[in-house]
Amino acid sequence: MTELTRKPWNGARMSPELEFKIANLPDSPGCYLMKSGGEIIYVGKAVNLKNRVSQYFHYSAQHTPKVRAMVEKIDDFDIMLVDGELEAFALECNLIKLHMPRYNIKLKDDKAYPYIRIDLNERFPRVELARRQEKDGAKYFGPYQGATVVREVLDVARLVFPIRVCAKKLNPDKKLRPCVHHQVGQCPAPCAGLIDEADYRKTIDGVIDFLNGKYAPVLDALKAKMAAAASEMNYERAALYRDRIRAVEAVMQKQKAISTAQADQDIIAALPHDEDALVQLMFVRSGRMIGSERFTLEGAADEPLGEILTQFMLQYYGPENTPPREILLSATPPEHDVIEQLLTEQHGARTYILTPRRGEKLKLVNMAVKNLKDEAKKLDRKNANSYARTTGALEALQQALNLPALPRRIEGYDISNTQGAQSVASEVVMVDGVSANREYRHYRIKTVEGANDFASMYEVITRRLSHGLDELAERKTQGLDPQGGKFSWLPDLILVDGGRGQLAAAREAMLAQGLNIPMVGLAKRIEEIVLPGQEESVLLDRHSPALHVLQRVRDESHRFAIIHHRALRGRASIASRLDGIPGVGEKRKREILRHFKTVEALKAASEDEIKKVPGLPENVAGAVYRFLRSEMEERN
Repeated sequence: MTELTRKPWNGARMSPELEFKIANLPDSPGCYLMKSGGEIIYVGKAVNLKNRVSQYFHYSAQHTPKVRAMVEKIDDFDIMLVDGELEAFALECNLIKLHMPRYNIKLKDDKAYPYIRIDLNERFPRVELARRQEKDGAKYFGPYQGATVVREVLDVARLVFPIRVCAKKLNPDKKLRPCVHHQVGQCPAPCAGLIDEADYRKTIDGVIDFLNGKYAPVLDALKAKMAAAASEMNYERAALYRDRIRAVEAVMQKQKAISTAQADQDIIAALPHDEDALVQLMFVRSGRMIGSERFTLEGAADEPLGEILTQFMLQYYGPENTPPREILLSATPPEHDVIEQLLTEQHGARTYILTPRRGEKLKLVNMAVKNLKDEAKKLDRKNANSYARTTGALEALQQALNLPALPRRIEGYDISNTQGAQSVASEVVMVDGVSANREYRHYRIKTVEGANDFASMYEVITRRLSHGLDELAERKTQGLDPQGGKFSWLPDLILVDGGRGQLAAAREAMLAQGLNIPMVGLAKRIEEIVLPGQEESVLLDRHSPALHVLQRVRDESHRFAIIHHRALRGRASIASRLDGIPGVGEKRKREILRHFKTVEALKAASEDEIKKVPGLPENVAGAVYRFLRSEMEERN
């Protein structure tokens, strides 16, 4: 056995307990759980735990960067022994799903496609649309490309098969009156006891076959019924069956026929992309393509394709996703026979895992790979657009304004009032080109009387920066990161909504705090960028990403100020009207408005809800309620 290093990758001495555990690993199959600070950060399996786990701590081991980073953090591990390789696979899969360790490949849905759900545990199962697939023991079909497609399939299924659509809890001892769905032949009325569970289950079995793409029995049965009705000269019923046949054929035409072998197959392909891996899963049932779905395996880009596909199959297949008879892969998994045996047990019949090299099956795999490459290109374009809109735009802004550093944090300010009344200011924040909504602030103007935007701007900038400097000094004393405080992360650029007057007032306030933060104004008239102390404005191309950044901040600060100002006006208006209600003074007005937070919530409140205001007597709450109702009735 290769001599173990006495130092983990981070240079810290390995603990005696960890050395002891490594030296006493058993020659047995099982799973291992790597830990850091008590947290499980990785789960693995091994045919021989002693050989596999000790390899992580060999000084000469050729680890990938991800594994090396993980090993640096390991300070403990646990093992779980099993009887064989198959049990190790199953246990590893369950442990990964349970603990979701940081360094394991993790399966993540790229999109939330809708499904059709049938809960066979119900006495009379319903067939319904599900927005996501849950691990609830129900049977799911899909995914489908959208809710519209699901509803089309459901409409056809309900047209062909009489199944209940209501969500009523059925009580065998309490019969209900059949509804209109039974009267038009769309429901067998289990609620009224008109069908037993065995007969209803036969209908559901037919629905399941239909959703699995087995249309031939349905069409044959409908055609036979249509012919029988026609021979009896019951042309109205024959036309009904004709319409149902057309509906089934319409659904069939929307699903691509790809095989004459009537096979049930899953086609799975993987493709590394950035730090992750993309996985395409295509569903073939009875020789027809009935859907596809795309997944992301996080942090899997460095893994071999066969291992990526292995991890996907172990995490995807289970009680809710039973594997089909045949699975076609774009690469061969390293433990092919063991995985095949595991999936066979889940399927209940022999499941074959194939990596085709020629013929129609290879074309199917290539189709999945083609889809992945197209998705990777889209993601690259999306990332490029995101970069151009964020970091790229900030770099352009830095160059256009000749800023000393990249403006990672931009703060925008605007003043809003109505003829000098209810004057407020807004502060909006953009970090790395993205709106940081949690950093937004409102300010009530306290020291300025009347409509004086310049003085109001001076007050707001003074308050914001003085708060920031105080908190920054406090956090530095405590050794804390300035970016973690409410105000201590100072802006790299301040944007004022307005022209030279507002900008001059803001700059004066900033200089008074002993700071020298870059600051600009953006006037709406011709979208000119006003710079402090310069007569000439900067005019950027209207398509410039740098200008778009400033416009987004300016527009957001204006919107945020207007919303707050309207809310204050509404609160002031309702508060003044509450003055006429006996028993409502200033303190109770504040409590009422504080309790409901918005005027709309107060107006919509019931009398009982108003009674819940702290300290408000019931008779006064009733008076407030009657006052609000009478006002609303007068307006209507």
